[in-house]
Amino acid sequence: MINTTQKILSFINLQNGEENKKKVIENITSAVSFRGSNIWILACAIIIASVGLNVNSTAVIIGAMLISPLMGPIVGAGFGLGMYNFQLLKKSIKNLLIATAVSLTTSTIYFYISPFKDAQSELLARTSPNIYDILIAFFGGLVGVIAVTRVEKGNPIPGVAIATALMPPLCTAGYGLALGNIKFFLGAMYLYTINCVFICIATFIIVKYLNYPITKQLDLKHEKRVKYGITILILTLIVPSTFFAYQLFIQKNYTAKTQNFIQNEFLNYDYPIIYKNIEYNKSPKRIELAFLGKKFSENEIADLNKKLIYYDIQNTRLIIKQDTFNLGKDIMNRINDSKNLVDQKDVLINELRNKLSQYQFNKSQINKEAKILFPFIHSLTIGNYSYDSKTNTSNIIPVVLFQSKNNIDNDSEEKLKKWLKTRLEKDTIEVYRQNVILKK
Repeated sequence: MINTTQKILSFINLQNGEENKKKVIENITSAVSFRGSNIWILACAIIIASVGLNVNSTAVIIGAMLISPLMGPIVGAGFGLGMYNFQLLKKSIKNLLIATAVSLTTSTIYFYISPFKDAQSELLARTSPNIYDILIAFFGGLVGVIAVTRVEKGNPIPGVAIATALMPPLCTAGYGLALGNIKFFLGAMYLYTINCVFICIATFIIVKYLNYPITKQLDLKHEKRVKYGITILILTLIVPSTFFAYQLFIQKNYTAKTQNFIQNEFLNYDYPIIYKNIEYNKSPKRIELAFLGKKFSENEIADLNKKLIYYDIQNTRLIIKQDTFNLGKDIMNRINDSKNLVDQKDVLINELRNKLSQYQFNKSQINKEAKILFPFIHSLTIGNYSYDSKTNTSNIIPVVLFQSKNNIDNDSEEKLKKWLKTRLEKDTIEVYRQNVILKK
């Protein structure tokens, strides 16, 4: 049993394959400094990341994160804290602040002069950090510092740079500054702070675990102060991020319930939805829907609102938009505000399809049927327009022009007229034969 335990501990022992500590410290210390080329590389990476956020390109953002030198001073701060090397800690924090200032300045200038001001999904994703971002930063930091202390570095470093995502929050903060959006700025800076602090804490833990030499021996009192400071900092960041994570869970749970409600009460009955909008942040919350060709009575809408309780959808009002004119205006307003081009295309297609269906006929099929039912017809043409010269008005109604092989009697003309009304499902049509109007 003891041998098995020893084998397991040996198998997971971080001392295996560890680089010489002195060499690691030299590498960390040299990577902390932000001078000359590092500043230029950082500024260029910030521009690339800003462009990626601006055009919503994940690939470009990843590329920027891979060339960013921001990890250096953060890991240096963790080493300085773990070895009680306060000179290295101060130098790391100083250079991190310089890098942050350069990044914010560069991204702010870019977004200020950029003609594209829309907040894309990649930008919005960096404005509301939660507990998951803490987990990513912490375990990403663990991987990063473990790789740094290995003889064989392997390929974890690029993955850590992508996972911890230090660049996008800084660019988003610059976007908030450029547009004067304080909410975006604070949310992005909070995410950036979370990433920096928890990478630093992960580094601190590994440095202590690997027994890196202490530069300055602290008495028990000062050591406790350091530990208390770290604990307070962790709690300060964890508490609000946990709250945000809980809010995210509640919102996703609410969205799942509303989707279940819409599926069971509408989609299962083949009611095509042409417009859907869920207002989660209003009080009461709102579910706005519009349907293609389906009308609901006030009693039906009231019953559907009562069913929301059955689906455990609280403090919510169901609104079904049925005013065609106002709905069209509202849809267009939503499209202008919306950044989702696919939704915009679908709404427009459904709107146009609904309108065109009122005026389109299968002319070829009607022509064939007419020739079978009325052998005297030589050709038949259908259009959608009529002009009344007496009242100087125009009406969009079916207009039929036909040619006959021979003269036809009034009864045949009347039968043709009635059949066309029934076939076209119209109460009013106009029929012309050889420039002679058939009586309505």
